[in-house]
Amino acid sequence: MKLLRVGTAGAERPALLDRDGTLRDLSGIVPDIDGDLLADASALARVRTAADTPAVLPALDPAGLRIGPPLGRIGKLVCIGLNYHDHAAETGAAIPAEPILFFKAPDTVVGPEDTVLVPRGSRKTDWEVELAVVIGRTARYLGSAEEGLAHVAGYATAHDVSEREFQIERGGTWDKGKNCETFNPLGPWLVTADEVEDPQALPLRLWVNGELKQDGTTADQIFPVGEVVRYLSHFMTLYPGDVINTGTPAGVAMGQPEPKPYLKAGDVVELEVEGLGRQRQELKGA
Repeated sequence: MKLLRVGTAGAERPALLDRDGTLRDLSGIVPDIDGDLLADASALARVRTAADTPAVLPALDPAGLRIGPPLGRIGKLVCIGLNYHDHAAETGAAIPAEPILFFKAPDTVVGPEDTVLVPRGSRKTDWEVELAVVIGRTARYLGSAEEGLAHVAGYATAHDVSEREFQIERGGTWDKGKNCETFNPLGPWLVTADEVEDPQALPLRLWVNGELKQDGTTADQIFPVGEVVRYLSHFMTLYPGDVINTGTPAGVAMGQPEPKPYLKAGDVVELEVEGLGRQRQELKGA
């Protein structure tokens, strides 16, 4: 299923994109797309039944209708750094022996076509297309990558916007370069795991002002999805509705020759993970 949330920020309602591409209202079936839904087998069954007979769901006119993040009330937003061989190579970094972890605050999450704000004082705002993993079952001390995959509810396209000076040159942890407002567009859809045959075979692409900058595949991940979930479960409990950004392939501004083409107000970024939908953001000053 392709689940999404539509409407004004803070007042989104649940929806479904049916097999014919028609947008359908789910608000008569479930109150929201969130961790409570993903953990509730009976509620998910009601949604699946409705998806199999979409005519029972009211159609929505997409014209002028904002698409919000496909997941509400996100618990944790955990991110994996340097998780692609080609990205590590372009930045001159050693291949990590274990996953590099950092966090983004859930309030960085915005819709896939919402404005991204370049922070005040920023000189190095960068782009990163990523595969986002949404947890559907509580995960603690998992024993294998296969168990890790079994705890995944679905997948989405994510944009891990980063400010490299704040992240690397200002001391402390990476978090200050990752948590500026609007720095994590998510969506348009939450695609349930049963529709993603192999999360390690997904092309990812990103364009800036129409120019292709990133063109990679999740097959290049150093730590694949199942292993990332297993690993994280030994350091924190993962709950339904938690999100994991799993890293970005080569092609970011930081990895390009000088003068590095960092983002500025007026730029347009488009990105996609194949099968999970496309995003488009215009950048403005904060």
